[in-house]
Amino acid sequence: MATSTVLITGANSGIGRACAQAFASKGWNVAATMRSFENAQALSNIPNVRTYQLDVTDAASVSRAFSDVEQAHGRIDVVVNNAGYGLMGVFELMTDEQLRDQMETNVLGLMRVTREAIRRMRPHGAGRIIQISSMGGRMTFPLYAPYHATKWAVEGFTESLHYELRDLGIAVKLVEPGLIKTDFAGRSGVAVLPEGASPYGAFVAKFGAAATKALADAVSPTIVADTVLQAATDSSEKMRYPVGKPAPMLLRLRKLLSDKAFFSAIRKAYKI
Repeated sequence: MATSTVLITGANSGIGRACAQAFASKGWNVAATMRSFENAQALSNIPNVRTYQLDVTDAASVSRAFSDVEQAHGRIDVVVNNAGYGLMGVFELMTDEQLRDQMETNVLGLMRVTREAIRRMRPHGAGRIIQISSMGGRMTFPLYAPYHATKWAVEGFTESLHYELRDLGIAVKLVEPGLIKTDFAGRSGVAVLPEGASPYGAFVAKFGAAATKALADAVSPTIVADTVLQAATDSSEKMRYPVGKPAPMLLRLRKLLSDKAFFSAIRKAYKI
């Protein structure tokens, strides 16, 4: 039986790197793709892993990477759409350019990779596309409005897409991480916060303090990688995989509680 091949975007750090390591440990051929090779060395030394340049905002780059991987391994069985970042802060202060960049990477970039995956998988009548969404794709926190907009878009896009792909043998899955120890708030994040006196100052300070405390409970990205591997090998029609505290609990509450009750719980938790 031929060895399966997975292509992972945004594989140079965090969840993407953990996924590359997890798949490689199970004997998969791993195409670890990234926009820049800044941290590629750590992956290049792992057996079964090859690194490729792929910028999700560039259609030519996406197509070239898929072609290179197919040339090396024959076909791509699973694609993990992980590339993305978080734009957080006060919406009123954000520029059109910042909003476009967030949508371009998290939504349009994911769609470009998904479209290319479909083109490559359809002739084989099989394939899995796994979108790294977020618990923030079905609920929200303060100061992440554009980021949540992208993840809600990913959820709706994927749910609708599964209807047209089902008869082609291509499955789409959504992995919804909770609080994970990654560089999401650092290199992979953009913050737009008020400077000096601002009507938003007290709100931002309160939320920031509570959010920092909440991040102390964040779990390792390897937990997400294990769930991605599960989704890649799960033959059921399950679509959503919440993972990592407090995603499973909060998503259940969001479904059970009224808007008023849930919003009140979030405000209380973050002291706002």
